Amino acid sequence: MHRRLLAPSVLGAVLLLAIPVGTATAAPQAGTPGAPGIGDRYYPDHGNGGYDVSHYDLRLKYRPGTDRLEGTATLLATPTQDLSRFNLDFALEVSEVRVDGRKASFARAGAHELEVTPGATLPEGEPVGVVVRYAGTPSRVKVNGFTGWLRTPDGGVAANEPEAAWWWFPSNDHPLDKATYDITVAVPEGTQVVSNGVKTSESSGLGWTRTTWRSDRPQATYLATLAAGRFEVTTDRTADGLPVLNAYSRDLGGNAGAARASVERSAEVAEWLSGIFGPYPFNALGGYVPNVPTGYALETQTRPFYSPGQFANGANVSVVVHELAHQWYGDSVSVKGWQDIWVNEGFARYAQWLWSEKEGEGTAQEIADYLYAARPADDPFWQVEPGDPGAKNQFHIAVYDRGALALQALRNRVGDRDFFAILKGWPKANAYGNGSVADFVSYAEEASGEELSGLFDTWLHTKGKPGQPATKAESAARKVSVKQPKSWKKIAATNTVHEHEHR
Repeated sequence: MHRRLLAPSVLGAVLLLAIPVGTATAAPQAGTPGAPGIGDRYYPDHGNGGYDVSHYDLRLKYRPGTDRLEGTATLLATPTQDLSRFNLDFALEVSEVRVDGRKASFARAGAHELEVTPGATLPEGEPVGVVVRYAGTPSRVKVNGFTGWLRTPDGGVAANEPEAAWWWFPSNDHPLDKATYDITVAVPEGTQVVSNGVKTSESSGLGWTRTTWRSDRPQATYLATLAAGRFEVTTDRTADGLPVLNAYSRDLGGNAGAARASVERSAEVAEWLSGIFGPYPFNALGGYVPNVPTGYALETQTRPFYSPGQFANGANVSVVVHELAHQWYGDSVSVKGWQDIWVNEGFARYAQWLWSEKEGEGTAQEIADYLYAARPADDPFWQVEPGDPGAKNQFHIAVYDRGALALQALRNRVGDRDFFAILKGWPKANAYGNGSVADFVSYAEEASGEELSGLFDTWLHTKGKPGQPATKAESAARKVSVKQPKSWKKIAATNTVHEHEHR
């Protein structure tokens, strides 16, 4: 190797001007901003790119009389790129942001974007802590014309889908970025707080009560919930030792008895569902019914939210079945994108059919036959494709009912043994992760050993009424009964279960 020698004076000058490539003192990468959306086709501005959150620690103070919420949120996150700037989804007023203990600059962008610029680039793969201090009145903050924060006569409730977190904590608000949660809330003495998971502590002093809840399994942001008010609380444990907590606003009026008669059966329903879908996937169980004027229910993780209106016509365990089925299909295994909503709703609706079958109020086949016959070919119902319904039709009844018909068709194709193995195997194979419609089709084909793309294309991806009902081949020639199953009215009463007022 030929080496050119330099005089000492020249060599010194070169060393001052240049740093050898690959040394520890090389200039840091400039980094690039994280995307302002996570890439969802239906909701391009939901979620954010450039990082992944592993844990949220929320320290909140809430005044029910004024609906004033103050908070300090700590997010533990890992950059997925060299990150010069990143976004959080948030709508309340922010007073300070710190990244790894150092103040960061921040600015508003769009309807709900908080742009955070740390003092230096955040290296890919190196965990960081982000602290956000904020305050506001969530019920008065409108994003796209509505708020996901519900006022009650004695407090407030956070429960909404597909967006929910913006009004009470900064987040990466999309199911693709799940995290664990510790939520601590201080409220005036006499007010109670209900949230996800297990209550780990509660103390009172100086006129305030401070309660901490822990959700220790990955949880999507829209599945995080918070309710402050005056509740009647019941507690128990399942046969396996799982803590059960249900809560009911003290001013539910005439709906109180029906609500309790339904939600108090949560442990029974979850035990039955465990036989269908496999072991219950979380650390707590229950539900709550606040005094809100809405009509929907929501599968908030471990503790579903129910509007009193769900029980206006009496007890309805079917809605409890629906929301608890989501603990497997929607919560443990969440959508990859909101176009995959069938993987949530079709299965929760089919669970209601299976409950009807168990209760002797109509088999899933009888419900499928009745539904197929009741919807004429020119009904707009058949123009919605459950496998990709579009953002405007995300909660269309076809996603639920035609989506459940697809499952009955699958059951008849592969037989009960393989069908129920698929229902149990999918949540196990994808526990605490995400899945798409295409992923489920592939899984069902692998599990059954059958080619099923044609079946799913017919029921999920083709406009128009399929030529044959989802009946068994050997009985297709018989005259299908159109008698209304006994359970139909209770199931139909949950048709608005996820129809939120702003949609």
